[in-house]
Amino acid sequence: MAYTEEELKKELETKEYEYGFYTDIESDTFPKGLNEDIVRAISKKKEEPEWMTEWRLDAFRIWKEMTEPEWANINYKKPNFQDISYYSAPNKKPKYDSLDEVDP
Repeated sequence: MAYTEEELKKELETKEYEYGFYTDIESDTFPKGLNEDIVRAISKKKEEPEWMTEWRLDAFRIWKEMTEPEWANINYKKPNFQDISYYSAPNKKPKYDSLDEVDP
């Protein structure tokens, strides 16, 4: 069956992924949104020195004042930067000294 581009797009948007891939990993994920508290939390999580945190905060403040460029002949949905989580990392697994400690 031949699809028009619109029909194909609609089908792909509503169709469930059928190949069974999923990621079920426990992780430490920050809430969505970007503000100075999130920038500080990321820096703290990475155990960065204070000068790096301040550098990140300065960059964040500059970014907040910037406007997104209008590119010629390109149309796309503008990203909602407050609808993104900016930090996620898998939880650390316990370290074992021997295989005897591992649950069979």
